[in-house]
Amino acid sequence: MVLAAACTAALAQPKSDWEIEQETRDWKEAEVPMPAYPKPENLIEFEDVSNRSFKFFVDGPSLIAGKDGAVRYILVARSNAGAENVTFNGLRCKTSAHKVYALGRADKTWAPAQDGEWKELSRKPGARPHQVLMRDFFCPSGIPILSRDEGVQALREGIHPHAVSYQPGMGKR
Repeated sequence: MVLAAACTAALAQPKSDWEIEQETRDWKEAEVPMPAYPKPENLIEFEDVSNRSFKFFVDGPSLIAGKDGAVRYILVARSNAGAENVTFNGLRCKTSAHKVYALGRADKTWAPAQDGEWKELSRKPGARPHQVLMRDFFCPSGIPILSRDEGVQALREGIHPHAVSYQPGMGKR
């Protein structure tokens, strides 16, 4: 158990600029078509225990395990008052990077993100749902899922079977 905790701590260490540059040097991003706008019946809820003001969902059909090692998905964040924020996102497990491709509009169309660059997934409050998706569902132990079905199954079960997620005093979830 101590070894697992040490490995988790090592995985959580921020990467140096040199490490990130080496990992991205030869990487080529796949062409990414815009997915269809999400339908309510396709939303799969996942829990972010640190945020009780919003419910979070992934649109199952939008989930893509890319051949380039990136996982892409639509995230729906719904406030307790019913307001929704819809975004099309990507995660790079190898570099712990996140990208917003597009923002959902009220008329159920997409607006391309103004700053569509890959950025290190930070600890800012708005990044938390993406961190949960990376750690517990789409990049278990830092390795990207291989298929949509694998990601959807992890979401439905509440955690990927290979995820190493620790909370103080609770052990592995």
